[in-house]
Amino acid sequence: MFFIYLTYTSTSEEDRTLILQYIQKADPVIILCSVLFGVLSHLSRAYRWKFLLAPLGYKPRLINSILAVLIAYISNLGIPRSGELFRATSISTYEDIPFEKAFGTIVAERLVDLLILLGFVATALILQFDLFWGILQEKNISFSQISVGIGTLILLYFLIKKGLAGNQNPYVLRIKKFISGLIEGILSLKDMPNKGAFIFHTLFIWSMYLAMFYVVKWTVPETAVLGLNAILPAFVIGGLAISATNGGIGIFPISVALVLAAFNVSNESGLAFGWIVWTSQTMMILVFGGLSFFVLPLVNRQKVSESS
Repeated sequence: MFFIYLTYTSTSEEDRTLILQYIQKADPVIILCSVLFGVLSHLSRAYRWKFLLAPLGYKPRLINSILAVLIAYISNLGIPRSGELFRATSISTYEDIPFEKAFGTIVAERLVDLLILLGFVATALILQFDLFWGILQEKNISFSQISVGIGTLILLYFLIKKGLAGNQNPYVLRIKKFISGLIEGILSLKDMPNKGAFIFHTLFIWSMYLAMFYVVKWTVPETAVLGLNAILPAFVIGGLAISATNGGIGIFPISVALVLAAFNVSNESGLAFGWIVWTSQTMMILVFGGLSFFVLPLVNRQKVSESS
């Protein structure tokens, strides 16, 4: 909400009127294409999940995987990264998959997604090195700070591992069981039989992410002429903004507009572009994610009645 307030206070009434006009004049066909690409990415993510669960001996129904993924996305709008917990809980409840193993597979796929995101970051850095280097210098972020952060996490891991070893406390044993299942889920990547299909869906998911962002450029006159060299950095920064917050509320349009400003796009056009992307995708998540909360128990009502 703070970033929405910041957008409001940093723009004049004339600016806000112009931004609203851009949004109102946006071609609905292009917006529907963007939403379609978003839906396809979510369906592919749900289908890809089965490749990680298969080595553990679980074959969930596709409809349950789809609904669990959609629930995860709408949950992230409330509390950042809570969606992974809700997703694991949903599939665990209706498919009898241990929570820690389901969560482990989600962590595994997020690690893969992180590698793809880093690939996009690297590509954006190559295309616009001066732009990103300027941002790092402005924020006083050094490579030594990043190295210290990574080193601290590694040290913390070994300290926790040493503290848990040989401890027979019931609570510690429960934690060790959870961690063991989590690691088993993560290692499902190694034992996955359909690696080719998994890679295909991973590339497809991220292609759809980029496509749903890219096509919106044609809804705003100033961004319609931009090439991939400008759209890709905005896509990367926007994606990072979403990952770090609850669905990028408010901060996504600001982040995108700041990057596009480096390519001589006015603040009004940049904000309009960002709001069109964010609003269309968020509305889709609200509709399908909200429905999923109600549909999931219905499609599993036989299982619920048997367990009761």
